[in-house]
Amino acid sequence: MSELPSRLSVVTLGARDVPRLRRFYCSLGWTQIPSSDDDWTGFLLGGVLLALHPVEELAAEAADGSPPPTGWSGITLACNVESPQQVDTAFEAAVAAGAMAVAEPVDRPWGGRSAYIADPEGNRWEIAWAATARFDGRGALIAFGD
Repeated sequence: MSELPSRLSVVTLGARDVPRLRRFYCSLGWTQIPSSDDDWTGFLLGGVLLALHPVEELAAEAADGSPPPTGWSGITLACNVESPQQVDTAFEAAVAAGAMAVAEPVDRPWGGRSAYIADPEGNRWEIAWAATARFDGRGALIAFGD
């Protein structure tokens, strides 16, 4: 066993406007953890915590002395869904909640279907269906591939 377990527990987004992002994710119907407020917010998503933290404070911990990020970071987050049709309905719901449409739902060369949105601060989310994705009762991804 490795001293560093093979798991992803928390994804933290450095937010320029935590209250605005908090409202956006709440408008998607996502439930905040009880300790959330406009200074720090967390959403438990199928076994992974999505945290919103002020970008200046996060930079002081994780990238002290580096300039704040601008533009797209080159990172996407993904929400895998159970059917190709759900890609379309989830995309429409996200746009209705205030997300920016980045790429409309399409069938992809790799055999799945996906679309891309951006939250109010430009963080990219892929909404994807893959035939080989398997989930547990919480919606956590438990298998991917053959």
